[in-house]
Amino acid sequence: MAIFHLLTPEDWDAARAAGAVSPPSLASEGFVHCSTQDQIEGTIARHLQGIDELVLLELDDGSLGDELRWEESRPGEVYPHLYRPISVHEVVGTRAWRRA
Repeated sequence: MAIFHLLTPEDWDAARAAGAVSPPSLASEGFVHCSTQDQIEGTIARHLQGIDELVLLELDDGSLGDELRWEESRPGEVYPHLYRPISVHEVVGTRAWRRA
């Protein structure tokens, strides 16, 4: 199953230069927030208001190992959380997203 991590184009450029995606949530919460395809729009609406352009990093959940955990973040909603940085080599695709 594909899961996605959402970040700004600038953060994606920095991650590619560094070789890994290590967002602030990894230090503050211990994991990287991810979403399923069906959760993307809700995630953007709740957490990324005011950001008009994003890059959606597509990851294959089957290749992320035991550090990927499916956890309830909102009542009745389970989200994928990755308890380590995302290597740029684990990104199987990218999609540009722009606010309409």
